[in-house]
Amino acid sequence: MADRPQSSLWPVVVPGAGILLAALIYIGVTTYIAMTRKPEAPPAGMVWIPGGTFKMGSDAPEFRGEAEPIHTVTVHGFWMDATEVTNEQFEQFVKATGYQTIAERQPDPKQFPGVPEKDVRPFSAVFTPPTTDTPTRRISDWWKPVYGADWKHPDGPTSSISGKEKYPVVHIAWLDAEAYAKWAGKRLPTEAEWEFAARGGLEGKKYVWGDEFKPGGKSMANTWQGNFPNQNLIEDGFRAAAPVGSFPANGYGLYDMAGNVWEWCSDWYRVDYFRNSPQDNPQGPDSSLDPNEPNAKKKVQKGGSFLCAENYCVRFQVGARHSGEIESAADHVGFRCVKDAR
Repeated sequence: MADRPQSSLWPVVVPGAGILLAALIYIGVTTYIAMTRKPEAPPAGMVWIPGGTFKMGSDAPEFRGEAEPIHTVTVHGFWMDATEVTNEQFEQFVKATGYQTIAERQPDPKQFPGVPEKDVRPFSAVFTPPTTDTPTRRISDWWKPVYGADWKHPDGPTSSISGKEKYPVVHIAWLDAEAYAKWAGKRLPTEAEWEFAARGGLEGKKYVWGDEFKPGGKSMANTWQGNFPNQNLIEDGFRAAAPVGSFPANGYGLYDMAGNVWEWCSDWYRVDYFRNSPQDNPQGPDSSLDPNEPNAKKKVQKGGSFLCAENYCVRFQVGARHSGEIESAADHVGFRCVKDAR
């Protein structure tokens, strides 16, 4: 019997290939719809962030490779708080649970070797401008541990949040933010979710709003104006944190994704994570690694704060990243939450 010509196989192969291709297309389309479709009944104060694929990170020389390489990432749709969590929202949590923040708790003297036990008292870090005009780059010249500083007393024990209900809550450690999120039925965003949301649908831009820092001379975020840390020109109207929503929202309707206060993410911080981060919905590494503080347990912070200036920090750039120890708090650190679609 003569061999069948090779061309005679096509009637069998082509239909099979067509079915497979159709199946793959169907799976891809249904996955995309499920990933990006906006659910009904939006949670109060939250906006829908459709899933999508984007270029994550930054190769800006200011960040010394800590946000490199720029890599492709896909995230799934989720809800995100339109603003940073406010004092009045955090107060509701505290009243309902009796929660005490890290800054309000008595520290463990073992964590402060060499400090007399009588001096180990609840405290938090407060920005204190240097008293000299001499340029300085020593962090200890502007960060001071202040006894009695906490979310209710942001500048110290004699200060209060009266009249600042709409300001972002500060002096929040990562453990505090996580506790609030669980109580609220939410969670902290992954670093990938946060950056995707912050970009607001823009691709490859330097800032949340585009490539020009002050388009038309207009301040787009609460940042430091002048020569940090000695000169604060307050051109945007705010010496420190501003009420949430004081500046324009991004393309997704999110406020203050640049400047105002740093925002905690759920990811452990590793300076080398972007080298092998998974593409689909990355959840962060299993542990933290900061070569400068290898024993510290650090989580990712994003967005910069009112202390970031063009001559220092500049991490109001959307691809930048920073870190903080999970029990550390300061007067420029807050957070916002996200919620999975149902």
